Amino acid sequence: MTDTPLLRLDGLTKRYGALLVTDNVTLDFPEGELHAILGPNGAGKTTLMHQVSGLIDPDGGQILFEGRDVTALPMRERVRRGIARTFQITSILPGFSALENVALAVQGRSGSSFRFFGIAASEKALNEEAAKLLSLVGLGARMDILAGALSHGEKRALEIAIALATQPRLLLLDEPLAGMGNEESARMIEILKRLKQEYTILLIEHDMDAVFALADRVTVLLYGRVIATDTPDAVRASPEVRAAYLGEDAA
Repeated sequence: MTDTPLLRLDGLTKRYGALLVTDNVTLDFPEGELHAILGPNGAGKTTLMHQVSGLIDPDGGQILFEGRDVTALPMRERVRRGIARTFQITSILPGFSALENVALAVQGRSGSSFRFFGIAASEKALNEEAAKLLSLVGLGARMDILAGALSHGEKRALEIAIALATQPRLLLLDEPLAGMGNEESARMIEILKRLKQEYTILLIEHDMDAVFALADRVTVLLYGRVIATDTPDAVRASPEVRAAYLGEDAA
């Protein structure tokens, strides 16, 4: 056992002109935790996740993963080290089956030699791993369906399976329930409950019921600054959080 957190953000800062979007954020994320980031629109949640994933560079501070400084590493290298993410807007290959989408991600990780096209019957091991991941996200019976023909919720689940194909130690999920109805949201919550048994997860999500049902800890951002980090119950009870995020009178 080690006291080193899986992920540590130390004084992370990001500016766009005069706008301070990430304001000296310092947070630890222990291995095995599902940690949710909350905050009103414009609080800096997605910008923070972009910095962790390597999509954008911070202007100051450090990002430490497994105790190593990854602040200057590109996204591809961070994926190789075990950081994978999904985005607010789903990114899949609609003309390929669900199985082929995930098998391509497995191929990218494993360095398999088969060609991009015609993968469905190419390599048994890759397809077996892809099928396992699809089953994990509830798409085991839908693996042969073209990704473009899946429902919105199924596409979000497919994107998670693609991320899992990189064998991450840290999974970054940016609003996985966005745009879903009640039934699809309930299915996604069940998927995330399964995933949190196996993966460390950093979650951005606007669905408060989902956050409080899933998270081990919650951090609330306001104007890029951390105003609370605690258990879901403690955060929900905080007058400052209720005033800033839930729209309630702090008095």
